[in-house]
Amino acid sequence: MKILYIHTYYLQRGGEDTVFEEECALINQKGQTQILTFRNKPGWRGAIQFLSSSWNIFVSIKLEKHIRLNRPDIIHVHNWHYATGPIVIRTAKRKNIPIVLTLHNYRLLCPSATLLNKGNIFTDSIKASFPWKAVAEKVYRNSTFQTFWLAFVIWFHKGIGTWKIVDKFIVLTDFSKSLFVNSSLKIPAEKFVVKPNFVNQPDIMELKRKNSALFVGRLSEEKGIKVLLEAFRMSNYNLVIAGDGPLKNEVYKACKENKNLQYVGNLDRSEVQRAMQEYQVLIFPSTWYEGMPLTILEAFASGMPVIASNLGAMASMIQHGYNGLHFDVGNSKDLNDKLNYWYNLTEAKKEDYRRNAYASFLEDYTAKKNMETLFEIYQSVTKK
Repeated sequence: MKILYIHTYYLQRGGEDTVFEEECALINQKGQTQILTFRNKPGWRGAIQFLSSSWNIFVSIKLEKHIRLNRPDIIHVHNWHYATGPIVIRTAKRKNIPIVLTLHNYRLLCPSATLLNKGNIFTDSIKASFPWKAVAEKVYRNSTFQTFWLAFVIWFHKGIGTWKIVDKFIVLTDFSKSLFVNSSLKIPAEKFVVKPNFVNQPDIMELKRKNSALFVGRLSEEKGIKVLLEAFRMSNYNLVIAGDGPLKNEVYKACKENKNLQYVGNLDRSEVQRAMQEYQVLIFPSTWYEGMPLTILEAFASGMPVIASNLGAMASMIQHGYNGLHFDVGNSKDLNDKLNYWYNLTEAKKEDYRRNAYASFLEDYTAKKNMETLFEIYQSVTKK
């Protein structure tokens, strides 16, 4: 089976780019992958790409040429926005090639792609025939025109049936599936299949765990940084904060004022793996639905339980009292209560949580499991 992967790289590298590369490398172990990538550009070139995304004939020509020369059995699209556009779906179907589309975010439901607006959950677009409120709120890049144009591209292709000719949609969680199934897309539930992301098994370092909690991620409001800082200000528990972002100065200030807080800057992947085997528990206080945070998968792979907001992907991935704990989203007092609960557990009970976190990784998030699920999906649409 020859699989053509199509992906558009974002201007700023993100988790979707990483997932695409690692999934391609995984499948390439069987020597069956073809790769066709595009890159979003800044400035006037990016503006032309963005405006052309409704029907980019040059992308279609490039894809047709690749199909003619390489004859893939299936096409798997990760990100079409915006240099590529949905035309790749129609081109594939015109050539009678089955197509799979991974929905890493909620762009088909709302131009925001995150269902977040001004720091708050924004779900008004999900069942709207056209997301006029999202346009008025300028949810994409704080621009009325850019929000409208992106909304138009999605609406136009909904109108001509582009999304309905996709053979399978891959979603990351059951929660995400429920949002898409119950949206204005009107796509049957059987076209959606849940396949989580994966992470590779980290090197085991046999470190003695220090009595500190850990946060790893972007220092921004939607990641729950303010909730995080407030909860630890209420306590004497130690917290190590790793990452970068617009609230870095606020983190600096909190660390100067509270001796139990420590900021260590950005960590590379090996340093993150070490930290996840060195500290007690990961705190994940995000205030938006997320897709499937690789940080949580990396924690589970390192045997680290997670205390997270009871929201979206986190509600699906974390089983309260098994591999972690939930707290009410945006509620620093409830997060503080869960910290008290965690630190009052016996060491034996904490070890149960660690074993369960690692068991969650082995059950759902390994490379082997991911490969098996992918090939099941491919075989279901190609009948090969």
